[in-house]
Amino acid sequence: MVLSNIANLFGRSPIKPIEQHMAAAHEASADLIPFFEALIRGDLAEAEQIQLRISATENRADDIKRDLRLHLPDSLFMPVSRSDLLELLHAQDEVANTAQDIAGLAVGRKMQIPASLQPLMTTFVESAVAASAQALRAINELDELLESGFAGREITIARRMIEELDELERQSDKLEVEIRAALFAIEKDLPPVDVMFLYRIIEWTGDLADRAHSVGNRLQLLLAR
Repeated sequence: MVLSNIANLFGRSPIKPIEQHMAAAHEASADLIPFFEALIRGDLAEAEQIQLRISATENRADDIKRDLRLHLPDSLFMPVSRSDLLELLHAQDEVANTAQDIAGLAVGRKMQIPASLQPLMTTFVESAVAASAQALRAINELDELLESGFAGREITIARRMIEELDELERQSDKLEVEIRAALFAIEKDLPPVDVMFLYRIIEWTGDLADRAHSVGNRLQLLLAR
């Protein structure tokens, strides 16, 4: 019965819930693009609806994470360890958590993005979400990596994806520097409390790209073992 339950949860591979979890984490982060579009338009009602959607997606990711932790056996007949998979799961979870934190803070503060920052903020958010999307693409290679025994063409593809993720994270870092400088240039004209929370939103958006990059780092460790 226990074996049957595990089989029902994982299907043919215990990697499937990992991939499903990353898909949910990215879905939460991807919703930040329409979320910030609504903020920039000044449509707080729409932003609130998207924030609720992000929160629901993060909750769904938590459900997947909880089921995985409860049913993942101590010993796996795979070239990866249980602890490695749980570390990867944690890295993915931080992507969803960070997206939820960003949206929650912005809605809670009824945040307005200064007009001069709006184009750069849009590009910055899109860059962070692109890193999340690349992390998802890399994680979706796990099934093929297992089938190949972490060797051959599949590992080359996965490593190339991780290298591309590295570059996306560097681009996000550069944009974070630019938008911080742009905010610094106008901060004297804004309420100090608003400035403080804008800096925090910028920091957390940069963190989103960093969290996605951490997923790639955890996958890279799997490839090296």
